[in-house]
Amino acid sequence: MITTHKTLMVAVLVLVTMLGSTKAMAQEQHLEARPSGGAMIADALIARPLLLVATLGGTALFVVSLPFSAMGGNVDQAAETLVKTPAEATFRRCLGCTSINPRTYER
Repeated sequence: MITTHKTLMVAVLVLVTMLGSTKAMAQEQHLEARPSGGAMIADALIARPLLLVATLGGTALFVVSLPFSAMGGNVDQAAETLVKTPAEATFRRCLGCTSINPRTYER
């Protein structure tokens, strides 16, 4: 049980770390014109659940690290990296798209 819990936490931390770099990659790439059906199925069955886990893990990590982020004055950066980026990839990216268009999220 403890080994499974530790393995899950390591996997979530790896996903959160990887997703922290998606913002930089997204600025260089654009959305695919039309994702294939296979890409949509893989996204719905594999990527989205993993991104949801990463979003929840990032949120938990953000809450735990909040006192340290506040002392360092980088709460906004921590929230962007740990919560906002994986949440946008999970809930706002089109189904089957492989990258995020940064213009999509500007308000």
